[in-house]
Amino acid sequence: MALRLWVKSAANALKLSSGTGPRAAAPAFSISRFFSAVPDGLKYTQSHEWVKLHEDGVATVGITDHAQDHLGEVVFVELPETGAQVSAGGSFGNVESVKATSDVNSPISGEVVEINSKLSETPGLINTSPYEDGWMIKVKPSSPADADGLLDAAKYTKHCEEEDAH
Repeated sequence: MALRLWVKSAANALKLSSGTGPRAAAPAFSISRFFSAVPDGLKYTQSHEWVKLHEDGVATVGITDHAQDHLGEVVFVELPETGAQVSAGGSFGNVESVKATSDVNSPISGEVVEINSKLSETPGLINTSPYEDGWMIKVKPSSPADADGLLDAAKYTKHCEEEDAH
């Protein structure tokens, strides 16, 4: 009962709809039963990276809220140099937390055109804002079709729930 009240309170604070009533609208993101945010409009990997394809042909890449939650407090981030080539499914850097160090894989192939230099001074941005301020690299895709095989928000949420159930 207390959890249900907390969830309702949290949903109200976040201005989320419970999906009932005449004014219910679909939220711009999903929240799994484990309370990880999964924004719509992004593509996801099973290894917990996300990619957002922009109209200018550049793609932004980072790790998901689910990943940062499992990692714990991020204390160090290693990123590639601008101009480096990344491959879909290949490691481009790593994230060190108080719990572990994890490789970060690129969801798409291409050239790194920008890195988030704020992460060298404030790696915790990955924890506090994984989809906005905590992005990691921007890539000029060599094969934009790489994103076609990635998960949408609903499939990624289901993947996380299944993974956490084991």
